[in-house]
Amino acid sequence: MPVATPEAYAEMLDKAKRDSFAYPAINVSSSQTLNAALAGFAEAESDGIIQVSTGGADYWSGPTVKNMVSGSLGFAAFAQEVAKKYPVNVALHTDHCPKDKLDGFVRPLLAASLERVEGGGLPYFQSHMWDGSAVPLEENLQIAQELLAQAAAAHIILEVEIGVVGGEEDGVEAEMNDKLYTTPGDALATAEALGLGEKGRYLTALTFGNVHGVYKPGNVKLRPEVLKAAQDAVAEKYGAIAPFDFVFHGGSGSLPEEISAAVDYGVVKMNVDTDTQYAFTRPVAGHMLANYDGVLKVDGEVGNKKVYDPRAWGKAAEAGMAARVVEACQNLRSAGTRL
Repeated sequence: MPVATPEAYAEMLDKAKRDSFAYPAINVSSSQTLNAALAGFAEAESDGIIQVSTGGADYWSGPTVKNMVSGSLGFAAFAQEVAKKYPVNVALHTDHCPKDKLDGFVRPLLAASLERVEGGGLPYFQSHMWDGSAVPLEENLQIAQELLAQAAAAHIILEVEIGVVGGEEDGVEAEMNDKLYTTPGDALATAEALGLGEKGRYLTALTFGNVHGVYKPGNVKLRPEVLKAAQDAVAEKYGAIAPFDFVFHGGSGSLPEEISAAVDYGVVKMNVDTDTQYAFTRPVAGHMLANYDGVLKVDGEVGNKKVYDPRAWGKAAEAGMAARVVEACQNLRSAGTRL
């Protein structure tokens, strides 16, 4: 199927909220990881979200070019073409964008999509993330208001982060402290500033102990009840039912019951990056070790072209990552739910 239209993406999110499941949002940085994500979604019979971070967008443009906008547009063009051959809908998203990268990433991409929409076309991306977790809440929401208006004009959904995710993501590191837990007051301020849909649709990444990076199960102290408290506070004031569409960041090492509770409280999107990176790389390491004398020209020999051909180890890498995408769909209950 083609990449999801804005209308199809909205229906994807509505269905997830209505039927109590969430979509894995898979970070990709190459055509191989993109193909792996598509293959995983297709095998799971799940629609999904495929995204690029600032670092991933840099890499898509070429490691000697390092231009986030051209990398993002290149990714979007490639995804638009290859996604047509898969029987699922996928939405394209840009991940964490801090304040100092807005002018080189999200703002020009919004402008490019708006120009395309005004010419009768579709936006390049279905959603963009503004990561204001490193600035005071008031400034975070002021910038979010500006971006939400621009996104709505381009038929794009904005994702905002209210609170702080611990650990490190693309060079941005946050401490592990009480700021990892968003308060009901923060949620009320978000609803007051951004509305509840009338100013444009947005996804909300509230934090409930989330941490980027690699951790063993049980080491991250998640409190999914923070999400319920936020929903309840806003619902009580505005008379809405589960007003927020939540995003779950920093989920590596999360316990199954924590993921399930978060989905029950309104999570419709969960970022999956660290786990799929390992799932892609592990088969490559296995291939190289098992075929040491073929991938290297040892002791003056010529090696074995069949095993050092990038397609030989690339197939195994993509299969490993695709399997992890299927697992994510199963854990988030999106398997078998495609539109």
